[in-house]
Order: sequence, then C-alpha cells, then structure tokens
Amino acid sequence: MNQPHTLSPALAGDKSRLSKQARNEIQALSGARPKEFLIQAGGAWGIIIAVIALAIHIDNIWMTALAIPIIATRFNILGLLVHEQVHQLGLRGRYGDTLANILTAYPIGITVEDYAKVHLSHHKYYFTEDDPDFLRKAGPDWTFPMSTRHLIKLLLSDLSGLSFYRILKGKRLENKNVYNRPHPIPKWLRPGFYIIVAVLLTYLELWPVFLVYWLLPLMTFTPLIVRLGAVCEHVYNLPKANIIESSSLIILSWWEKLILPNLNFTLHAYHHFFPGVAWCNLPKIHEIFKRENLVNETAVFYGYWDYLKYLQTTQIENVNEMKYHQS
Repeated sequence: MNQPHTLSPALAGDKSRLSKQARNEIQALSGARPKEFLIQAGGAWGIIIAVIALAIHIDNIWMTALAIPIIATRFNILGLLVHEQVHQLGLRGRYGDTLANILTAYPIGITVEDYAKVHLSHHKYYFTEDDPDFLRKAGPDWTFPMSTRHLIKLLLSDLSGLSFYRILKGKRLENKNVYNRPHPIPKWLRPGFYIIVAVLLTYLELWPVFLVYWLLPLMTFTPLIVRLGAVCEHVYNLPKANIIESSSLIILSWWEKLILPNLNFTLHAYHHFFPGVAWCNLPKIHEIFKRENLVNETAVFYGYWDYLKYLQTTQIENVNEMKYHQS
C-alpha cells in the first residue's frame, strides 16, 4: 500500500528551536506598525480611486473589465489590514479600531470586532473542533488534488457572487462573549457609516459607479482572491495537525507582489508562531529562521503557481493516517 503524503515541512522546528539571540531579535520586531498600516491603507485607496477614475474617463468595456479585478486585489489588501488590526498591529489607542473599521473593514462589509472573534479562535484552537476556520474549510471544497470539474464549479461560484455571503458569514462568530475588544465600538457607528455613504452616493449621483466599480468587484473577484489566500495559508482537512505540518512557505516574485499583493501571508507559519509581529517584519523572521538552519529549502515554494501545481499533483491525507502507516 502506498503511504499517503502530507505537506512537506518547510520548517525544521518552531520558535522553541531558536537561539536566545534570535528570540531577542524577534522580540524587537514585535508590536504595532501604524505607519506601515496607514501607508498600505492609503496605497490601496489611492489605487482604487485612480482605477475607478481612469475607467470612468476612458468609458470602455475593456477598461471596465480590467478595472474590476485590479480593484478586487486592493479590497483584499483592506481585508488583510483588518486582520492586522485584529492582532492590534495596526492603529492603537482608544480610537484605533474605530479608524480601522472606517478605513478598511466597513467598506468591504465586515468589522474588526466580528472578525477578531473568528480569527483569534482560529489561533487559540488551531485545527481542532473549536477552530471555526478549520470547521468552515473542511470537506471537498478544500481537499486537493481536486477534480477539474469541481475546481471550475468553485471558481464559477466565486465569480458569480454566490460565495460572497459565505465569506461574510465566515468573518462572524455566533458566540458574542469571546474576545471583546479593549475599546468597544459604538453601535451607531457602522449603520451611520453606511447611511452617510448612501446619502453621498445619492447626492453625487454615483450609484451606477458604486454598483459597477465597488459592489461588482467585491462580490466576484474578491471571493476568488480570498480563496487563493486561504489555500496558500494552510492545508486543511488535517485534524489536530500542528502549524508546521499544515502550513506552507511560499516566496513570491516581485511581479506577483505587484499584481496580487498579500502582505506576506504566504509566510503564514511565522504569523502563527509570532502573532505579535506585523506583516512587514515576517520576511525578517524568515531570514532569522534560515540563519538558524530551521528552513528546509527543498520544501519552500516559489510563486503561487509552484504551490498550486504541488497541491494538484500530490495526494494530501490526514496526518494521523500518515503516522499510522509509518508506525
């Protein structure tokens, strides 16, 4: 009988294998990075506004078709910044969550406080029955290799907008008594934000622009990009797997970072080891792990395609089954 394969470990050990010097260096990298947070938010908004303005100016179907996926990539950046804020790595202080909601979360239909309940549970109960991400991403939609027919079905579901509601629902947790934020958000803020936006769109007669260049990319290409990001973070359907067994390391090329930036989420194992380190410092942690001889270079992927090709050509099974066959 052939032994089932799991994800080849890219790391030879976790943070417990680091030297004291390395741990001190990483400690110095920890903490919020509000400047970097605002630069990324400002850059995303700048590109969104510029692309919409250019598309309106050119007024061509092909430009519109090009603008929609570009805008979606920047919506994804806003979502990733919400993730940073959940870990209190973005804007700090009494009004940090409030500003982050207005700048990054509300425009794409989510909130910092709701996502915190889901994501922090994922960190605390990693790959167990109490991990909402693990439960939500179980089953054939997250099992590789995947038949071409099923893959096409998922892609069409994303691009048609059918997946959008599931994404919004996945950013919320019914239990309201966990992970309350240090500075609660006024209940009137979110509806007030949307009322103001609706009034402005009506006054400026921009509803057609909103529907085409905001709602359409948010409901079509954004779910597709979110799915790609989730697939690249972890291999699911591996109950009780640890971070190393279920997380890949993917090094993106400069053009991938330009076209489809992901705030270093393809170095996701380091984020789980050090959730107090902002996205911009994760490459530095990778270099530290390399220096400490804890990186298995043969298991590191270079680019999205390299990893996706691996998933579609390698049978990934339950880690416990693998251990059974090897015993």
